[in-house]
Amino acid sequence: MTQDTPATDPVLAGFRSSIDNIDAALIFILAERFRITQAVGAYKAEKDLPASDPGREERQIARLRKLAEDANLDPDFGEKFLRFIIDEVIRHHQQAKAG
Repeated sequence: MTQDTPATDPVLAGFRSSIDNIDAALIFILAERFRITQAVGAYKAEKDLPASDPGREERQIARLRKLAEDANLDPDFGEKFLRFIIDEVIRHHQQAKAG
């Protein structure tokens, strides 16, 4: 009995195809999220509002940690991922305010 190589294994190819589809969806979802947060940043700059809202950020992190737990995803990973996104959004908001 011969074993398929990773490049020709149909089961592995199916898994990888699904991963590729999910990765593409993540990119499009992130692009949409950043499109909206850019509008928020422009609004905040126009209204002279602070670039960050620590209270909302903490509420969002708590909410998404719970969602991660419910989805059997490591909540620490979920928080790191969200904090990375929040930090990037704040950076964009600061640029909008300066700009």
